[in-house]
Amino acid sequence: MSLDGKIKLAEISDTGKVREHNEDAIGANADIGLLVLADGMGGYNAGEVASGIAVQTISELCAEGAIREVRNGIDPTTGLMRQSIILRDAVARANKIIYQTAQSQTHCEGMGTTLVTAMFYDNRVSIAHVGDSRAYRLRGKKFEQLTLDHSLLQELVDRGFYSEEEAQRSTNRNYVTRALGVEPTVEVEVNEHDVQQGDLILLCSDGLSDMVEDDDIHLTISTFNASLDVVGQQLVQLANEHGGRDNISIMLAEVLDSFAAKRSLKERIIGIFRS
Repeated sequence: MSLDGKIKLAEISDTGKVREHNEDAIGANADIGLLVLADGMGGYNAGEVASGIAVQTISELCAEGAIREVRNGIDPTTGLMRQSIILRDAVARANKIIYQTAQSQTHCEGMGTTLVTAMFYDNRVSIAHVGDSRAYRLRGKKFEQLTLDHSLLQELVDRGFYSEEEAQRSTNRNYVTRALGVEPTVEVEVNEHDVQQGDLILLCSDGLSDMVEDDDIHLTISTFNASLDVVGQQLVQLANEHGGRDNISIMLAEVLDSFAAKRSLKERIIGIFRS
């Protein structure tokens, strides 16, 4: 089922005010409802190599997987929907390629990337992330962060050493505990969420979330929500006005209509007995 016309997408990436070049990479596929955002790191040019590999690999594998895996349903081993497995495995494959490239190419030594990616299907969205690139959701007037950073600061918050408010003001926000390409394997966190008409999903690099507080992100989206492109531009401008110390990448997806998967007669009968 094509999702083109069911979800409105917008994306923007900006170098910021301090960095000389942009190491972020973004990519979207409206037909399969895929968004991929990677924030590269690791020396001049190497970061953009890592982020570029991540976006290309995940985009290609998810497109192939969407064509091959026409069924919905839960994987009995993991309890995840099959589309979540496709997304998770694509991220794991990207990690392997980045790691092997870093080991074999001298100029890429030490490179890596954080990542957040979303895939829509059957009135749901699967979100996979590694590191501190984030996903948020605006539903009605409620704006919430859907991912938790894989960072030292978040671990300290989880253990009670910092409050969420203190963490927002901390200057030690960029020590990530997971990234693609740093180790031969990586633990990919995948979460599934229901989707409603009118929901807005925001993916962003820490160039936005470190510069702009969540309340101001919420206010900006609510003020300019008539145009997703304008929302993206305003968020980039706000991050730059607050210092623009890093590259800023933003992806937005607004749910326009239901995209429930078609059910076979057998699936509908099973659903009746389960309800």
